Amino acid sequence: MRKYNIAFLSVLLGFVAFAGEPVKVMTYNVHNGIGLDKMTDYERIGKRIAAEMPDFVAIQEVDSATVRSKGAYVLADIADASGMYHVFGPAIRFSGGKYGIGILSKKEPLCIYNVALPGTEEKRTLLIAEFEDLVFACTHLSLTPADRLASVPLIAAEISKTDKPFILCGDWNAKPGDATLKALGEFLTVVSDIKAPTFPANAPVSVIDYIAVGNVEPQIISTEVVAEPVASDHRPVTAVLSFR
Repeated sequence: MRKYNIAFLSVLLGFVAFAGEPVKVMTYNVHNGIGLDKMTDYERIGKRIAAEMPDFVAIQEVDSATVRSKGAYVLADIADASGMYHVFGPAIRFSGGKYGIGILSKKEPLCIYNVALPGTEEKRTLLIAEFEDLVFACTHLSLTPADRLASVPLIAAEISKTDKPFILCGDWNAKPGDATLKALGEFLTVVSDIKAPTFPANAPVSVIDYIAVGNVEPQIISTEVVAEPVASDHRPVTAVLSFR
């Protein structure tokens, strides 16, 4: 009955639901669970994610077994609190462990892999998870403009390897008018609101967190910068999408 109702609503609203239903995605730079109140709380991050009920989440800035995090596998703790599968993508060795990005998902991926990206101040990575009907990817691009631009053809090459919808989310460290956004725009459609600031979380003034789609033209049902001012130094961004 639930799928029938969604399909009927889709006809009324003029979109075709992807695989029977729309997909909700999120990107969130979690600042390793350290909030602007200086409290480290992984459960708080996980519960905030769970409250939005996303299907897929791109996570940036997480430790794995570092001294800073007292040996915690931070992504797993966040996943436990959100009730989702998790995949970690290490970018660098840090503080006795590793530091990088991650993906949370309601379903277990068919396969996962990392692609190294340029990073002068710090190595970067692209984490890719393939599912039955789409590919979901997370990245945290370099602070250095030349590195960000050099990352673009590497990302494009990965997108070209599949004909499935390719959703790329993350903290791109670039504002909407940046050359990186223009270059990515050649093969990606940004679906998040580029006029809605995401950073800093307590009083956002900059847009540096994005959700984008490649290989298909998505129907954007809704998009939102979630009003979470404390749990991290970034606000989460969500989008509900369907695909023809």
